[in-house]
Amino acid sequence: MSNGKRKREKPVSTGSIAFRIGLSSGLNLLLIFIVIDVVLFGIFIWPYIKDASGTAEITIDSFNTFKMLLKEWKYDVLLRLEGLMVLLWVLFETLKVRKKLRPLQEFADAALRLSDLDGEAGQRYQKLESAIDMLSPAEDDQKLYTGDAELAGLETAVNKLVGRMRDSYRQQARFVSDASHELRTPIAVIRGYADLLDRWGKTDEKILEESIEAIKSESENMQHLVEQLLFLARGDSGRTPLNVSDFDLSDMMREVWEESSMIDKAHDYRFESGGEIPVHGDVSLIKQAARILIENASKYTPEGGEIMLKSLKVEGHPAFSVQDSGIGISEGDIPHIFERFYRADDSRSKQTGGSGLGLAIARWIVERHGGRFEVISRKDIGTRITVILP
Repeated sequence: MSNGKRKREKPVSTGSIAFRIGLSSGLNLLLIFIVIDVVLFGIFIWPYIKDASGTAEITIDSFNTFKMLLKEWKYDVLLRLEGLMVLLWVLFETLKVRKKLRPLQEFADAALRLSDLDGEAGQRYQKLESAIDMLSPAEDDQKLYTGDAELAGLETAVNKLVGRMRDSYRQQARFVSDASHELRTPIAVIRGYADLLDRWGKTDEKILEESIEAIKSESENMQHLVEQLLFLARGDSGRTPLNVSDFDLSDMMREVWEESSMIDKAHDYRFESGGEIPVHGDVSLIKQAARILIENASKYTPEGGEIMLKSLKVEGHPAFSVQDSGIGISEGDIPHIFERFYRADDSRSKQTGGSGLGLAIARWIVERHGGRFEVISRKDIGTRITVILP
């Protein structure tokens, strides 16, 4: 150009980046729905098609039967609902990511304007722009560095923002990977028993009964896992509101104690009340967190062992605790027990079951209320988890 300034291209809009990330997240959700639909089709619809057509081959009659069953069992409504959920998920994820990227977009726009300035200021921001262009989001150890002391504050701000974006991306990628891994196990079991039914279940009543019970059990496990995943997904996206009210924490814990004693006869449940303890929060969610802690305690407490529930105050704050007499948690595992899909001991987890999401849900509930956890555990003696609310 005649004035000596080089023409600058407009930075890539963060809107397109946000859309690609939202689309990728939506495709992952669609994949989960497809897997579930295929399993449901194989369990419930395919046998009827075979019975109606008299053969396992796909014919016009079987296709008509398939359409009739979809309409009769409202599967078409389910498919539309799944499609709508995927579209809404893509839209919501796009808006959420775009909101997170907005400071970076504003910074890039400001840098673009400043880079067109003449003199020393223009050269300084041209250097900053070049350093940002060389920054790779995929390399965790790479940071923005210009060597200019006057830009050190901007460098720190950008590096912190990029670091949070990297952490968010890693968390999302791990979440999708772990969810896919957890769903793979029940699907494999269901498929194995379906094959067993197809080969010998028609003539062997024992195999038929065993297969049906296994498929029902794994279907329930998969449904529970999907519900937990959806709860965390809604929580992460801010779609789980708190219905706050004033209630007495001791009354809530007494209700949970009565429920646990009635449902679980294999353990000795005890309750110690700390008197009237007023709390302002979502009683249903806090009760859910307490139930999760109790269920976790019962899994790792031997039959006949004692589980103690308490309502109390810790440094003037309302609190409740769940103490078991189980196997305990090693010191190295305690900082990680609230992480999603984390299991302290794989062999014991296989015996007790569970998805590794319960404590993660409890943490989300407590942190959403501004509370915190205190965990004390001794191997082969027991564990006490205390929830302290504001």
